[in-house]
Amino acid sequence: MADLHIQTEEPPQSDSAEPPGPGTHPAAVAEDSDPAKLSPRQPHTSLSSPRPAFWAGVPDEKWNDWRWQLANRLNTLDELAQIINLTPEEIEGLTAEDKFRVDITPYFASLIDPDDPQCPIRRQVIPLGRELQAFEGMMEDSLAEAKHSPVPGLVHRYPDRVLMLITTQCASYCRYCTRSRIVGDPGANFSRAEFDLQLEYLRRTPQVRDVLLSGGDPLTLAPKVLEYILSSLRAIEHIEIIRIGSRVPVFLPQRITDEFTDMLRKYHPLWMNIHVNHPKEITPELSQALDRLAYAGIPLGNQSVLLAGINDSVNIQRELVHKLVRNRVRPYYLYQCDLVKGAGHFRTTVAKGIEIIEGLRGHTSGYAIPTYVVDAPGGGGKIPVMPQYLISQAPGKIVLRNYEGYITTYDEPLDYDPHAIDHLDRQAVRRSEAGQIGVAGLLEGRINSIKPEGFDEIHRRDGIQHRLNANEDKWKRFHISEAQRRAPKSSGQNGSGSKSNGHNENGRKVNARNGRSQPSGNGHKPPSQPE
Repeated sequence: MADLHIQTEEPPQSDSAEPPGPGTHPAAVAEDSDPAKLSPRQPHTSLSSPRPAFWAGVPDEKWNDWRWQLANRLNTLDELAQIINLTPEEIEGLTAEDKFRVDITPYFASLIDPDDPQCPIRRQVIPLGRELQAFEGMMEDSLAEAKHSPVPGLVHRYPDRVLMLITTQCASYCRYCTRSRIVGDPGANFSRAEFDLQLEYLRRTPQVRDVLLSGGDPLTLAPKVLEYILSSLRAIEHIEIIRIGSRVPVFLPQRITDEFTDMLRKYHPLWMNIHVNHPKEITPELSQALDRLAYAGIPLGNQSVLLAGINDSVNIQRELVHKLVRNRVRPYYLYQCDLVKGAGHFRTTVAKGIEIIEGLRGHTSGYAIPTYVVDAPGGGGKIPVMPQYLISQAPGKIVLRNYEGYITTYDEPLDYDPHAIDHLDRQAVRRSEAGQIGVAGLLEGRINSIKPEGFDEIHRRDGIQHRLNANEDKWKRFHISEAQRRAPKSSGQNGSGSKSNGHNENGRKVNARNGRSQPSGNGHKPPSQPE
């Protein structure tokens, strides 16, 4: 079972068979693609995007069959030239021998403006000659996913969650794909044996509570294979959440049938992130697919990539997020384009991304604003980047500004006790994050520093151990709470014990450096004690 992607040559079947065919759901959306006007259990006249003349003779039952769409993808110069007036640079990209895979579903190709080389749909799926140009910082695996894979296809970068790659196949292929090193290559696909290695790792790793299925695109897997993975994950007691990252609803909305969503809903809590980059991608067909997913109880999010000449505009991003939330999709991430081969001409400056967030925050609803992130080159994970709203601070006061430039101060409480929560905090579940507690560990006092690799060795300078550096205790920090726990209890006149609180039995403070007592308060003797 080395290659588990869908074999599209088979004739269409119903979803009850293996693999399933198109659903018969007649639901549709209003012309403005507003799903609020749609009840998924009340049939409406189906709306669809205009179809180019090239496919005018294709019967609706075939066009709406996701298997037909996959079997008739466009991938050659001759095929694309029949529907698009190709530019010389597009011809150069399509004829390059070492180009990243090209495959475009007829549905998604029908959204392309054949006469506009800058069409945002076209730019995402048609290669250009410049795609092959190397650029500064380019890497094959810029996120170091393979380096952080304990077993093939499973990336364990964060303490409590993993990325589970389960296929290298997609319905169509984005030109800026971050996994172009393996995606699109059937020979690199994952086997049943590798699925079992991934699952076995998860069974023996109880700290993992969240699994994200990706690839490739998980929704291109044969239904029985996908259900095998979902059911196996749901059988692992400590796996709380399963997420799916998919662009199938965008490239191939015909795949999202009632039968398919009925299968997905068996494995709740199940979440899904789709991938829409431009408002033009939100069509009546996508809205119907999203409505089915939402009706199945699947919370929906969207991940966009910031792409030069496609969506690097505040106005385009605002239109995009507004259309998403109307379709019950929460904007989740806006990614800075990765340092991968083929993506050089799509990259913007980080300053442009900050400008876009500046143009959204306060100017539209908070739940419509994605988190702008740079996925750290070398495998550091997602790093949020945003405008600076904290202008300055002083003890008891901070200075803030809002989206309009209004500047104000916020007075912090002078009597705040951060330890008042300690009793409840001790009852909360603590989670082990060995080696990954990071800056939060510094703030909690669990670690004292985060050192670059080899820091201590470098600063020893190949020196010897001697009388001044032999005692490691001199670099340990003093903590009053620890001193209080270690201090012997003293008995009062009533015989009850009391904690030291940093004083000796005579009410004099204990010097943290040498343990000697010193006068309390302003240096005068306590009034109730003799000299």
